[in-house]
Amino acid sequence: MKTQPRDHVTDDVAARLTEAWKAEIEARSVYELLVQREKDPRRADILRRMAQAEEGHRRRLEARMIELGITVPDPASVRLSPWLRLQARVAPVDRLLAAREAAEVSDIEERYATPTGDERTDELLASIRSEEETHSRELAGLRAQPASASPSLPMVPAQARLDRILRREKWHRGGSNWVAGAIYGANDGLAAVFGIIAGVSAATGGSSFVLTAGLSGAIASAVSMATGAFLADRSQAEVVAANLEREREEIAEHPEEEREELSLFYQLKGMSKEDADDLAAKLARNPDAMLNVLAAEELGGAKAESHPFQAALAAGISTGVGAVIPVLPFFFMHGLPAMIAAAVVSLIAHFLVGAAKSLVTLRSWWSSGLEMTAAGVIVGGVLYAVGLLFKVTGQ
Repeated sequence: MKTQPRDHVTDDVAARLTEAWKAEIEARSVYELLVQREKDPRRADILRRMAQAEEGHRRRLEARMIELGITVPDPASVRLSPWLRLQARVAPVDRLLAAREAAEVSDIEERYATPTGDERTDELLASIRSEEETHSRELAGLRAQPASASPSLPMVPAQARLDRILRREKWHRGGSNWVAGAIYGANDGLAAVFGIIAGVSAATGGSSFVLTAGLSGAIASAVSMATGAFLADRSQAEVVAANLEREREEIAEHPEEEREELSLFYQLKGMSKEDADDLAAKLARNPDAMLNVLAAEELGGAKAESHPFQAALAAGISTGVGAVIPVLPFFFMHGLPAMIAAAVVSLIAHFLVGAAKSLVTLRSWWSSGLEMTAAGVIVGGVLYAVGLLFKVTGQ
């Protein structure tokens, strides 16, 4: 891209503008990926407009860079890292929105707030900073209001905070996100059977019994996790559906009592009695809206969504795959070489599963992997020591 003759400009100004330019391109790419995943048209439209705003920021930064004679790189050269792109495609949307909100706040505090010493550049960065603050508020609003919520339903700040907490935590409840379920199933299977392998290997010296014990543990873990996930998902849905139905009946049979109950919820959150009564009265005009709010207050925002077969399949297969990894070396060898090989492949698998966890936790992949590896060392070490205590002789 062409540049005009360069005026006096410090390296700091050039670096700050270039860094901001790259960040706007990356932010736009993330928002565009989120638009593809967002099924609610209203939320998708907000994300689409945010992507367009980031593109506008990029063009304004480019114009200033050209004015200062700073070479503008090819926008196509700025790409999301493969790991970030994968996170944007598979991680829970609410967690991604939370990460973007944090990134917007970071940009405001670090990239746009500090003066550069160049007046016109500082004016541009201040203008973009104001728009980024708006983005942060919009992201907080997206996370605060469920996709299925009516746009006309008033959102109370305390309720919004509660909803954000509930949605941040519900990803691990089983069945709602098969990617998270699969990763944690592999985690459980790998850790459990690695412990079995370590203990039986220490007790028997790596005999053929290790293969039998390992396979039995792998199959038992997979079947147990699958049936457990199926029953847990279906039971939870049945309980939620029953609770919602009882709440619906209470609204129909005792509307005044339920309205007072809702008012008290808001008063406990800090609202005045008059405002709480007024809000409760408005919600009471729409029984379905009142039911949604009472369900959020009393039932933790639970919904009667159930995917028991999906939960069982994800949990069973992933647990089985993770559980069979420590057993593999014993198909081809036995004794000390098999024990060493099992430890090596298991710890490598622990690291990979830990790194994969960052797809849903959005933590650093290497720290998550090392943490999981450390857990594997502890499990294997403890069970190996237990196996030595009960060492079998005379084989």
